[in-house]
Amino acid sequence: MLDEVERWLADRSWSAADRPLDQLLDRKRAAGTTVSVVLPALDEEATVGEIVEIIRRDLIEAPPFPLVDELVVVDSGSTDRTAEVAAKAGARVVHRDSILPRVPALPGKGEVLWRSLLATTGDVVCFVDADLRDFDSAFVSGIVGPLLTDPQVQFVKAMYDRPLGDTPGQGGRVTELVARPLLNLHWPQLAGFVQPLGGEYAVRRSLLERLPFPVGYGVELGLLVDALHTVGLDALAQVDVGVRLHRHQDGQALGRMAAAIYRTAQLRLSRGHLVRPELTQFERGPDGFVPRTYAVDTEERPPMAEVEEYAGRRVA
Repeated sequence: MLDEVERWLADRSWSAADRPLDQLLDRKRAAGTTVSVVLPALDEEATVGEIVEIIRRDLIEAPPFPLVDELVVVDSGSTDRTAEVAAKAGARVVHRDSILPRVPALPGKGEVLWRSLLATTGDVVCFVDADLRDFDSAFVSGIVGPLLTDPQVQFVKAMYDRPLGDTPGQGGRVTELVARPLLNLHWPQLAGFVQPLGGEYAVRRSLLERLPFPVGYGVELGLLVDALHTVGLDALAQVDVGVRLHRHQDGQALGRMAAAIYRTAQLRLSRGHLVRPELTQFERGPDGFVPRTYAVDTEERPPMAEVEEYAGRRVA
């Protein structure tokens, strides 16, 4: 590990308990900073309601004044009751396709996160996956904390244990097999991030609006690498929020994630020729193995600051 990274780990890795809520409220009020929380959601009726309820209870209604000013669920085309459950729990629900309708929506998590910048106004934007179980509001207050108390920090990732079933520490298979080797080999300054692909992170809007967004699974790696190049390692941080429980994907879904993440890294390593953006996997059928070929996400959205509607909103 680079000496720079060892120093960064000592200086820029914290626990959620290091910044009590009353301290965050004092600093937020003094600076006048606003905070938006965004939950990207697709068929998450089983979990999204509890997450919204806990954020509202602990970070909006209970404190003397809200830590979270805006709580938005962006529904990317759910076929279940995700939107209804989220709205009943107290979130503002926005459909992906209603944001920037002149640009046809592409499937993918990164697409939803990119469009959410037009549906929110907070100075700090905090992303939280909508499939978390046994959710704790420290997932929000913990990663927002450094942005409210340290003006040099611009991008904060959550770190946590990820059990796989009853086995501790075995979640995050794509992280360990794909993302961590890529980062250590090509961006060793980012080797200190415990959960580089985690879906819980908070970023200053002034940085987010300058970054391109991969539309699919590569969005977390892409944003982290681009943030490093844009603001430098000392502007990045991570906060321990405990344990993350969520729905685990099957092996083939993980393979598609891995391909998209590799493609995102490869694009950043070389803006020249790209390998064929397809992935063939195999499923056993009645007559043997059947090949299934999937397109690998190859689209990226431009920095939001370059989008006419976003620039117009800021002028207005």
